Amino acid sequence: MRTEQRATVAIAVPAAPTDHASPADEVLQRLASGPDGLSADEAARRLQLHGPNLIPPAKRQSLLIRWLLQFHHVLIYALLASAAITALLGHYVDTVVIVAVVLANALIGFIQEGKAESALQSIRKMLALRANVLRDGRRTGIDAQHLVPGDIVLLEAGDKVPADLRLLSARGLTVQEAVLTGESAPVDKQTLAVPADAQLGDRACIAFSGTLVNAGQGTGVVIATGADTEIGRISHLLDDVQTLVTPLLRQMHRFAQWLTLAILVVALALLAYGYFSAHHAFGEMFMAVVSLSVAAIPEGLPAVLTITLATGVQAVARRHVIVRRLPAIETLGSVSVICTDKTGTLTRNEMMVAAALVAGRPLVVSGEGYSPEGQVSVAGQAVSAADEPALHALALGAALCNDAVLTSHGHTYTAQGDPMEGALLAFAARAGIDAQQVRRTWKRCDAIPFDASYRYMATLNHAIDGRSMQFIKGAPERVLAMCITQFEADGRRAPIDIGYWQAEIDALAAQGMRVLAFANADVVPEMQAIDHHHLQQGLTLLGLVGMIDPPRPEAIAAVAECQRAGIRVKMITGDHAKTAMAIGAQIGLANVSTVLTGADLDALSDAALQQAVTECDVFARTDPAHKLRLVMALQSCGHIVAMTGDGVNDAPALRRADAGVAMGDKGSEAAKEAAELVLVDDNFASIAAAVREGRIVYDNIRKVISWTLPTNAGEALTIIVALLLGFTLPITPAQLLWVNLITAVTLGLALAFEPAESDVMRRPPRPAGEPLLDASLAWHIVLVSLLFVGAVYGIYHRAVASGYSLELARTLAVNTLVVMEIFHLFFIRSLRGTALSWQGVKGTPVIWLCVIVVTLAQLAFTYLPPLQAAFDTRAVPVREGLLVLACGVALLLVIEAEKALRRAVMHRLRPMPHRGWG
Repeated sequence: MRTEQRATVAIAVPAAPTDHASPADEVLQRLASGPDGLSADEAARRLQLHGPNLIPPAKRQSLLIRWLLQFHHVLIYALLASAAITALLGHYVDTVVIVAVVLANALIGFIQEGKAESALQSIRKMLALRANVLRDGRRTGIDAQHLVPGDIVLLEAGDKVPADLRLLSARGLTVQEAVLTGESAPVDKQTLAVPADAQLGDRACIAFSGTLVNAGQGTGVVIATGADTEIGRISHLLDDVQTLVTPLLRQMHRFAQWLTLAILVVALALLAYGYFSAHHAFGEMFMAVVSLSVAAIPEGLPAVLTITLATGVQAVARRHVIVRRLPAIETLGSVSVICTDKTGTLTRNEMMVAAALVAGRPLVVSGEGYSPEGQVSVAGQAVSAADEPALHALALGAALCNDAVLTSHGHTYTAQGDPMEGALLAFAARAGIDAQQVRRTWKRCDAIPFDASYRYMATLNHAIDGRSMQFIKGAPERVLAMCITQFEADGRRAPIDIGYWQAEIDALAAQGMRVLAFANADVVPEMQAIDHHHLQQGLTLLGLVGMIDPPRPEAIAAVAECQRAGIRVKMITGDHAKTAMAIGAQIGLANVSTVLTGADLDALSDAALQQAVTECDVFARTDPAHKLRLVMALQSCGHIVAMTGDGVNDAPALRRADAGVAMGDKGSEAAKEAAELVLVDDNFASIAAAVREGRIVYDNIRKVISWTLPTNAGEALTIIVALLLGFTLPITPAQLLWVNLITAVTLGLALAFEPAESDVMRRPPRPAGEPLLDASLAWHIVLVSLLFVGAVYGIYHRAVASGYSLELARTLAVNTLVVMEIFHLFFIRSLRGTALSWQGVKGTPVIWLCVIVVTLAQLAFTYLPPLQAAFDTRAVPVREGLLVLACGVALLLVIEAEKALRRAVMHRLRPMPHRGWG
């Protein structure tokens, strides 16, 4: 019984305090695991026992607290105080309307915050970490939340460590642990135990959850998951909760606060003037300035703007782009240059060997994707490795110098690992080499993983028949420099002809292929480790393979759309210059006649680079430093730069770019951490769609502001004119509160859901520093508010002059105000076009729903006896109602004519595309 209990405890306890001080074998034994990992059944049992590998979420505010916080605003305090005073004065209708305004605004904010929180949770789920593990002795990819203690995890450069691991093997493994230790330099990892009292940063045999693999490869056994990890223990210090407060919203909050204070000052001054100078009753004056305050202050504007941004984030998510940091949605609307990688973004990321060259013989490889079905042919005749020694040697190297695994799902094959290596396995199969079989007969003893600094991969393999051999694959120019002989058709080795091979490399690259060279060397059976100096003793070139990654058809269309929108697309790749040129031409980049390589960039001064980067669209053979320098050069020229990347080496450029876009499917965790946006499908077409959505968001924000400020100013000016000139108020305070209630939460909100205008991707990017409130909008506020005042007073005085009662005259004035706000809404929908078109009149379902709601509310306000009694309104005759409607039409015609005249004048003075308001 006690033995069984100890066994259960050994599995249930996820970590021991001294795992770093214990040999790796002892840790494996304690966790009841082994080099082949856990079985699927055992992993499922442990998952039930330990729970998912997730850090508990931060404690959320209760619904009650979130609701009460909606009232924590200086304006709300002022409105609630006004409601209390009106109640004491017996103006109960006014009290109810003020409270309704406050509750409506709070409800908008409360619902929006709930949606934003749900959206952020969805983002976290879409960015869920993946892990490569050994289950039942086979490599497989799983969600990191399904990891359990005892799992064997495989680590590669760019990965985010998914749990706390006791390392079992480490090959050049360095890990960035700044998130835990604050040390900026990567830490070299190894497998030997360290002292039990070693500090966190000195535990070199542990890879901690949440840290980033900087370079190399390794394996480790999971010793802790979820809250039991080191980062789980200090998760309260790592609050990664994303908020919806952006620079734009902060600007609008400040604007609303200053406007609130200004209106309150004006209101108090008018209260003092009316009470002390004009000798109006205090209650009457107080209600007038309350209605003035409610009318003038756009208290719902921040909430509507936040909803607009949240709507944009959801629209972008539907386009397969996840916004990790919300300010990026604003940046997208002004991007002028997109720097993009080639593989997987502009192309399918399904590498396929299309050609090979062995012993002076060109080979053609047929097949689809990663499927082993296909053949290798010479001059139309199929050949196989069994009959061709040179082909056998090349295919054997492709299968053994390889870390990928092909898996089948019915008739569909996918590559677990590097897509390029998956294509090589498919090539080996088509040549007649069974990768699984040769990996059993040629045991790998050691390997040098590929790294951008030396640009090759090497393995050391021992065959069961006693042969021992090194296999190398990598960049052709690098491998060629290491070779002294070449493999001939009959199996002999002859001195290498560098000139011949270089010409063939150029020919393959000119066809848009990625070229890899393969070499090998016999070694003594006693060799058990491989190092770089072992490869400098003279290798034999086996041959070349040419791989293609065909362009995505949708990427070609997206590049064309970006160019029509004034956005320059630049391809930055590590591929051969001629390969990059060929793909650039297929994609349709503007200038592919010139290709600059990394070496070319190194030779350019900063000033020369600024000139070159403007003209050139294809950059090849670049490293991380080059990408970073290119982004900085474009920014120094005044461009707003979006940068895509997938590797850990792309992180600096992603962080420096105005909008960093990481690949969500094939991208490393380091790239995702550095980027503001994550491309779920790794498709360039999604970037173009996100730019389009970013422009729509910005347009709609301007529309919301452009509708709200003039209408609020017109409402407020109506009250101010009456108070200053001693007129009878054409609209009572309660009626004005009603107008503000039904329009602010309907008509203004409708603009957040506006679709794109027809020219959204046919106009140049907006300047980064373009203000939201420019001179044109300021003039529009003045014009519209004056037209509002003129129409309201015109209708009111006409009614009085016609002998109508004061109550009917005020009812007509209120309806005039609402009608003009509706027609102003249709004008604002087309800032750059015209509202006087079928498309402008047709509107959208949301617009018409809001208009119908407001219209029905106004009809009830005007004709229903209970509301007539509450707001002191009267039924409007049909003739007068048509006149009110005519005021709205007249407003639309006047401001449309003014817009057309202004644009014509601006075009004459500055014959270039107009990018400002209206």
